[in-house]
Amino acid sequence: MSNSSTSILPPATLGMLGGGQLGRFFVSAAHEMGYKVCVLDPDPHSPAGLIADEHLVAPYEDYAALDRMAAMCAAVTTEFENVPAETLEYLAKFVAVRPGAQAVAVCQNRIAEKTFLRDNGIPHGPFAVIRSDEDIADANAGLFPAVLKVARFGYDGKGQARVADRAEALRAFHQFKGEACVLEKMLTLDYEVSVVLARDEDGRIACFAAGENSHRHGILDITIAPARASACQQDSARQVAERIAERLAYVGTLGVEFFVSGGQLVVNEMAPRPHNSGHHTIDACVTSQYEQQVRALCGLPLGEPRMHSAAVMVNLLGELWYEGGSAQGVYREPDWRALHAYPSLRLHLYGKHHARPGRKMGHFVVVDDDPDAALATALAARAAIGVTD
Repeated sequence: MSNSSTSILPPATLGMLGGGQLGRFFVSAAHEMGYKVCVLDPDPHSPAGLIADEHLVAPYEDYAALDRMAAMCAAVTTEFENVPAETLEYLAKFVAVRPGAQAVAVCQNRIAEKTFLRDNGIPHGPFAVIRSDEDIADANAGLFPAVLKVARFGYDGKGQARVADRAEALRAFHQFKGEACVLEKMLTLDYEVSVVLARDEDGRIACFAAGENSHRHGILDITIAPARASACQQDSARQVAERIAERLAYVGTLGVEFFVSGGQLVVNEMAPRPHNSGHHTIDACVTSQYEQQVRALCGLPLGEPRMHSAAVMVNLLGELWYEGGSAQGVYREPDWRALHAYPSLRLHLYGKHHARPGRKMGHFVVVDDDPDAALATALAARAAIGVTD
């Protein structure tokens, strides 16, 4: 158990860098536990900022805003992996910052991330670092077909291109304006899973059950929890995720995405924050991933991650707000009665001020004692609200 003399207790103020939906859920969890929250995010309409006790509307590099945050907060965390590591390093001079800048820096750069996996003997797919045209020319021919990904700021399919050969890789590299990239061999996928865990400052880890993920247009569509993978495969994924957290000396909530290819687990990427595939923990677990983030940040004992129900999560993207599903259609609010008709479904809307196609606007979770029934209901609700394949 964590040392109570060093724990941060309510009604202390906690700091959150980033104002998206993950931060919003953190604010809600912190409020329920008696804390106040200060959010720093440049968007005046940010979902987390709208419900925070204080919202500093400023860039992450605004040192006056950072000084103000450090003065009012007992500890600071992040919901967004692209917050500059320099910002975390600066805040850490004055206040506890978890996770630390070094761990976030590894996760926010694909080159650093892949190098970390390779150097620590953690299973990963074949890759090459691309910083110039010559690197593409020198890349192993066995990498193709491949996916070229920018090293920084790529997410939800952005900053990525499938390339069949060197010529396509070269064109994509030029389209990315010569930004540093990784070239990853395209693997044949059996399925995808993720593990969300929390690790405290004393090295204790609490793992949630692995989730099984499917994507649509490069964005997470559905998570089934627990995953339908074998117990052995789930246990292996948990062990790898725990090893990553230990090697990073990580403190906080961490998401690890895996490909399963030819029956073998391969780490795809790491997220130094709560994970989209862990949304269901709010509705289906004793402790949510967001409460774990608060607990790890404040030096409290981690909560019980056990699932009390099977769950299926479905993302709701901005195209639902447009007739015909495109930005050319008439803008209107979806008919939420279609979802509220299912008693085992919980709808979560993020309060974003404007929908656009591909933007995560909300999600719903179906819980049930029967995993098959949860999936059947979730798919029926997904179709009823107008999500099409």
